[in-house]
Amino acid sequence: MEDQDQRAKIPVSHEVGMVLDALSVSELEQRIALLKTEIVRLEAAIDARGDTRKAADAIFKF
Repeated sequence: MEDQDQRAKIPVSHEVGMVLDALSVSELEQRIALLKTEIVRLEAAIDARGDTRKAADAIFKF
């Protein structure tokens, strides 16, 4: 029961520079997957900004 209580306290998010010593290999792999998913989301946001910029440029192009 104590192990489950301790696992419940481990954050699901990741902070850059956080101490990794207490995390298991499985938890580290989960963090990597989380960060990879976030990278994809950030790249999509960048692409969306580029599309918006292109549309604005097309409207105001003389």
